[in-house]
Amino acid sequence: MILSMTGYGKATAEFQGKKITAEIKSLNSKALDLSTRVSSIYREKEMEIRAMVTQSLERGKVEFNLWIEQQDQANACPINGDLVAAYYRQMQEISAKYGIPEPDDYWHTIIRMPDVLSRNEAQQELSEEEWKVARGVVQSAVDQLVAFRRQEGEALQHKFEEKLDNIAALLASIDPYEKQRVEKIRGRIMEGLASIPDVEYDKNRLEQEMIYYIEKLDINEEKQRLSNHLQYFRQTMNEGHGQGKKLGFIAQEMGREINTTGSKSNQAEMQNIVVKMKDELEQIKEQVLNVM
Repeated sequence: MILSMTGYGKATAEFQGKKITAEIKSLNSKALDLSTRVSSIYREKEMEIRAMVTQSLERGKVEFNLWIEQQDQANACPINGDLVAAYYRQMQEISAKYGIPEPDDYWHTIIRMPDVLSRNEAQQELSEEEWKVARGVVQSAVDQLVAFRRQEGEALQHKFEEKLDNIAALLASIDPYEKQRVEKIRGRIMEGLASIPDVEYDKNRLEQEMIYYIEKLDINEEKQRLSNHLQYFRQTMNEGHGQGKKLGFIAQEMGREINTTGSKSNQAEMQNIVVKMKDELEQIKEQVLNVM
């Protein structure tokens, strides 16, 4: 079963008045592109967190966030009054010196300045008990994302199976027109010769040239290779995850055979079928970019 690169996971836990939350989401990418934002108290564990994520997610543009929220008033972050006053004085002095209008709401501006909320998480020590809880939250979020990817991958596989079936059915529908086409080509050549009065020609040589011309327009090899590619695509999907790039290469080869079939088809009905096959394949190509 294939896996999608698109996914989302979120997990929370409580520890001594704190709410620990981990959130992770991923989109498609050629390789693993991991960005992390970790609360400063867990900064020392960032490399371990990255290792946990990398071990479970092979590809994708992944964004990971880990933060904490205080749940009781006793642990609320105190406001640094001295720093508030200092910011206030500086803003007034700068406004007066440079003629910059003072803000209508000093408080709203100052409260968002650095270190006004004076609790510094970096100064807190991370206990083994807290990290054990936080680590479980991280793993749970990653597991949720993997489950999401598996669910999306299953939906993608069903979609691919449907498109492959459609291409196979369209390919089979070419056969009647292929037989008619050969007879029409032969008939047009003979009619052309018959329209030329008093022409003499070597019938054996003409037959050889007609066979050569018809063989150049023959699409049996393209049809056989396309059928093989369809089967190989199905087989690769069932080999497990991590086959996204390989499926992309197979889809390219399918497109090559369909294009060659179209270039050799000098009959409107066959060309219409080729257009429909291209449409089905284009939908496969669009979605295969999301496969891990």
